[in-house]
Amino acid sequence: MNQGRGEDALVREAQAMLAAGQSTEEAFAELAARVGQWNACALAVCLALGVPRTDAESRVREVEPLFQEFVVGEEQDLAFVLCFGQVFIVDRVLEQHEEHIRDLLGTAAGARGGFPGSLLAWFRTGELTKIFLFFARTRFRDGRGSPSDFWPAKVAAGELLASQDGPDDAEVTAGLQRCRTEAAAIGASGASRSATDSADDAGGCVPMVVECPVDILPALKGGDS
Repeated sequence: MNQGRGEDALVREAQAMLAAGQSTEEAFAELAARVGQWNACALAVCLALGVPRTDAESRVREVEPLFQEFVVGEEQDLAFVLCFGQVFIVDRVLEQHEEHIRDLLGTAAGARGGFPGSLLAWFRTGELTKIFLFFARTRFRDGRGSPSDFWPAKVAAGELLASQDGPDDAEVTAGLQRCRTEAAAIGASGASRSATDSADDAGGCVPMVVECPVDILPALKGGDS
């Protein structure tokens, strides 16, 4: 995308709006309604946020086909779509310990069996405490997800978060306590099942016959069929 006429002025205007407390959605909608060059306005907001130019131009190119779905007067609707599509997200560079927390929360996200797409923005902006507190309210139902993987990852992430001073310390501590309780319950349940299985083995059980797919039998026999 070539640097358009008046781009510097647009960026300065966007910066002023953001500094005054306007959201990215409001800044884009106002600029777009007044200027009319929607792609230039979207790029200006990205640059005003500090998004690197190459990344900003790539984002705008990706969403330009959406502009055809809107007409003059619908700038606010377009602004909502762009924000929902994370065009104006500023990716946060994390410290090493924060990356570890994010990885643990990523493990928990996968084990949870699904989560709102809006949380992807929190992962990108490094809102680790928000993600932790959201996941701490998880209730597993209908056999979805893997609680045995989810809760230990949550405990590890919560312990790292709790070791830092922050405005949400009380909430993090409460969330961590719930995670520990859930992880302990899973551990106790697993130990109980193990003890039951051992008792069954001691009582003498009929061996289970497992049917194997034909194509893996040679490998199990250790030779050619």
